[in-house]
Amino acid sequence: MPLKGPRIKRIRRVGTPLPGLTRKAPEDSQATTSGGRKPRRRSVYRRRLEEKQKLRWNYGISERQLRRYFADARRGAEPAGTALLALLERRLDNVVFRLGLAPTIPAARQLVAHGHILVDGRRVDRPGQALTPGSTVAVRARARAIPAIRDAAAAGPEVRLPGYLARDPADPFTGRVVGEPVRADVPFIVDEAAIIEFYAR
Repeated sequence: MPLKGPRIKRIRRVGTPLPGLTRKAPEDSQATTSGGRKPRRRSVYRRRLEEKQKLRWNYGISERQLRRYFADARRGAEPAGTALLALLERRLDNVVFRLGLAPTIPAARQLVAHGHILVDGRRVDRPGQALTPGSTVAVRARARAIPAIRDAAAAGPEVRLPGYLARDPADPFTGRVVGEPVRADVPFIVDEAAIIEFYAR
């Protein structure tokens, strides 16, 4: 079957669905191979690289941004891998996606960049802004009539709502950060130890 664009190619390459990247998934049983051929044996370097790419592609960040997040994660008392994942989960564009206000992280990033999102009542246009417990995230009133936003909010989250977030039961366009992300909140399979090894080499 033909690939459905570069996002599906990326999912096939790493062999893991990335819910932040796309709602689409390979449709055949050999989705994680190249065109149905027997996969080649992966080197240690390639395995580590692919684990790192999962983070870049799912959260939609550049290599430079990921290296900066990694440096920040190493400064804390938490294990670097756990801290890295928590930093990425706290990004505003990811929170908008996880609350179900957008179908993917690229769509959420667009909402933020266009000024459709409020954080604690103030318009924010920086997708990478880190949110903290107690922050309220909402769609601006004038943007709630946009069909794509209205449909996404009505449908709810594409993946399980993580424990650090809560949707307003009376307003589907609003949610809150109620805690800190934990390892179990990451909605895809990733080996953070391999990522640490990649950057430590």
